[in-house]
Amino acid sequence: MTPRTPRPSRAERKYRIATAFQRRINPVLRRLPLQTVLETTGRVSGLPRRTPVGGRRTGGSFWLVSEFGERSQYVRNIQADPRVRVRLRGRWHTGTAHLLPDDDPVARLRALPRFNSAAVRTLGAGLLTVRVDLDD
Repeated sequence: MTPRTPRPSRAERKYRIATAFQRRINPVLRRLPLQTVLETTGRVSGLPRRTPVGGRRTGGSFWLVSEFGERSQYVRNIQADPRVRVRLRGRWHTGTAHLLPDDDPVARLRALPRFNSAAVRTLGAGLLTVRVDLDD
C-alpha cells in the first residue's frame, strides 16, 4: 500500500491557481502603457523584476495589498531591498516600500480601486498591505 499524499489546503490551491494564471497574464499586462507596475530588484539575481499591481496613490505614497503576503515574490524582494520603482499612468517613480503587517488589509482594499480589490479578495490568502513612499 502506498502512502497517501495529503490534499493541499484551500489556501494552497488558491495560491497555485493564481500563480499559474499570473505567469501567463503578467507578461502581457506589464507591457500595457497605463498598467500600474511595481519594479523590485531580484533578491538572488539582482535584476529588475516587474509585477503588474493594483493600488492607489494618495499624496506622496502608493498603497497596494499583496494577495499572498510574504509568499509573493515581489514582497520577498522588498524584504531584501526596499528601494523600488512604480509606474503610474506611464511615468516611473522611485520610492521606498514598507510592509505593514499591522495594517488591516481588508479595510485598505476598500480604499483601493474596486476591480483590483475584488480580484485580491477573491484570490488572496494571507493579505499584506504595502506602502511605497515616493521620492517625487
